[in-house]
Amino acid sequence: MPRIHPLAVVDPSAVLADDVEVGAGAVVEAGVSVGAGCILRPHSVLRRGTTLGQRNLVDSFAVLGGDPQDLGFDRKTDTFVKVGDDNTFREGVTISRATKPGGATLIGSRNYWMANSHAAHDCVIGDDTVIVNAVLLAGHAVVGNRTILAGATMVHQFTWIGESVMTQGGSGASMHVPPFVLLAKVNEIVSLNVVGLRRHPTLTHDDRRQIKEAFRITYRSNLSPAKALAEMDAAKDWGAPAGRFRDFVRRVVAAEKPRNRGLCPRRRGGGEED
Repeated sequence: MPRIHPLAVVDPSAVLADDVEVGAGAVVEAGVSVGAGCILRPHSVLRRGTTLGQRNLVDSFAVLGGDPQDLGFDRKTDTFVKVGDDNTFREGVTISRATKPGGATLIGSRNYWMANSHAAHDCVIGDDTVIVNAVLLAGHAVVGNRTILAGATMVHQFTWIGESVMTQGGSGASMHVPPFVLLAKVNEIVSLNVVGLRRHPTLTHDDRRQIKEAFRITYRSNLSPAKALAEMDAAKDWGAPAGRFRDFVRRVVAAEKPRNRGLCPRRRGGGEED
């Protein structure tokens, strides 16, 4: 049976795996599902419609599945937060449920959420990310796999952050940030995330070379994103990682309101890509 502290409040309809631990003062509302190996520290809160996979840690005063901060939201609407496996949510993390009936805010697996970070309604977060203290993700933001958002990074609503991006502390994005790059200040691409590329567990030498070429075409050829995309489409031998960079640009070029936010430009005098 789950180990539930007598001072915790767990709704009888909540489904908890047999080895779940629930600390004193924790709250688990109706319609919540918690997978095997999860730990809910004292005073953590899982609101209705929240589903956790296996081996997640929810630290004190974190609130998962809270109502979206949307003035037009009807609290009776059934929406959800769905979380994968092996995530850590440190103190004060807040993640809001979606806004539209049946919708879900989606969190992948093996993500580390540091204290007081926030994901708003309808966000989609991939796997293996690090969300550092005080990061703020607005509604419908998308964050790719293996991305590191440094402290106090802010991401505007409907903005996409590609995979393996790293941001500067206190930076902001209101335009789409392609994969494998460094972001600084507000909407400034500095260079490729060279260290991240070297440390990536699956990228080959050819993958890195092709990603470098995709970056060169996009940011060092004085082409518009649409024309850069056409030139990248001529590269028929690229593998999947460089192809994902190209496909990200394709999505940006084709995006319609409210997601037509454009591609982040390169900072003048930005660093080299190698």
